[in-house]
Amino acid sequence: MKSFNQFLSEAGSTAVQQATRLGLSTDGHGGWYDKQGEFVAKTEKGQLKFYNKRQKIGEKDPAQSEKEKKLSHTTSASSEQQPKSTQAPAQQEPADDEVVVLEPPAVEKTKGTLTVAFGRFNPPTTGHEKLLDNVALSSDDGDYVIVPSRSQDKKKNPLDTDMKVSAMRAMFPQHSERIVNDGANRTIFDVLKKAHNDGYAGVRIVGGADRQKEFDKLVNAYNGKMYQFDNIEVRSAGDRDPDGDGLEGMSASKQRKYAAENDFENFLKGVPTAMNKKMAKDMFNNIRTGMNIKEGWNLWEIAPKFDWKNLRENYVNEKVFTIGQLVENLNNGLVGRIIRRGANYLICVTEDKIMFKSWIKDVTEAVVNGTTKSGVPADQRLVGTDAHRKYAETMVPGNSWGIQFINKYRKSKTKQISP
Repeated sequence: MKSFNQFLSEAGSTAVQQATRLGLSTDGHGGWYDKQGEFVAKTEKGQLKFYNKRQKIGEKDPAQSEKEKKLSHTTSASSEQQPKSTQAPAQQEPADDEVVVLEPPAVEKTKGTLTVAFGRFNPPTTGHEKLLDNVALSSDDGDYVIVPSRSQDKKKNPLDTDMKVSAMRAMFPQHSERIVNDGANRTIFDVLKKAHNDGYAGVRIVGGADRQKEFDKLVNAYNGKMYQFDNIEVRSAGDRDPDGDGLEGMSASKQRKYAAENDFENFLKGVPTAMNKKMAKDMFNNIRTGMNIKEGWNLWEIAPKFDWKNLRENYVNEKVFTIGQLVENLNNGLVGRIIRRGANYLICVTEDKIMFKSWIKDVTEAVVNGTTKSGVPADQRLVGTDAHRKYAETMVPGNSWGIQFINKYRKSKTKQISP
């Protein structure tokens, strides 16, 4: 099976260009089929390798004919050997099916390294205090920012951003001036692009050990495309024990669970002493209101780490996270449609055609235009309309939308544009 990196890199390979010219379709795993549905080629080392009709399953490949050899070694030479035009080519807008590769604007690097913490903080806890202290200690000369995400929903993110920021500044007064409330910072990419535009030569991202690998892979993949840094460091703030009684075990998931159970006594243990009891009670009530407790709740929805079994069961039975659904990655803020469902993960693509992978415990149904139903408002789900038809198609488990998108993505051209 291809790795996620292989899947991404193949999107811009010579094989895709060859296959597009020949009118072939992909199966999403490196195989290519002709218009009759016959398997004819496979991607190997970025090139198409053609298989002839004399091949027998389980036996050694027979020698290729001269025609097949020519096809196998077809490259993009045709584009390289095109005569040079004497006129400047007209600028064109990228087509809808083109992969847009961003090129960061040229910025003079006048600053050193910015240390960043990007997270949900929903709600903020004593465990987050340790994270913020770690960020401050890791920074160069106190140059750091704490960026709460803009995520909000009735299950895992009951507090809106203003409530979170207000609570965080009361809980962590020593960091209050570094806590940023900016509507433009919806994703980790937004934070990094701003740091690039502000002239920072490097960034240091500090987060939980469970997210270190994910962040490291994602942010480095787009260095030189969305932003440009001489160095990107992703540092762990330490492991957390979900069963622990002290700071190591305190988490936002536990706090949401206590709020749902109306257990203020245990909830209060997760609130720093800098916040008085009245403010803690107000936050407790705001969480309960945000989760709409009166309508009922499920532990696997509000705190999946404590009920993995039921989350997994609902996922396998396709009651959640179906193909075509709009979801948000809670770790980095990216919002995209599901194009592939793995055993316990999802492959999604954003509107900007950024592909990302998420564990099912780290995503939530995205809230767009005031709704969580795939970003489609109620007035656009009227029976008999085109909008309703498209909405219904995305809700049907196993529909071909995701496969079509993958094929469209993999056969698309790549253009360099400035943001």
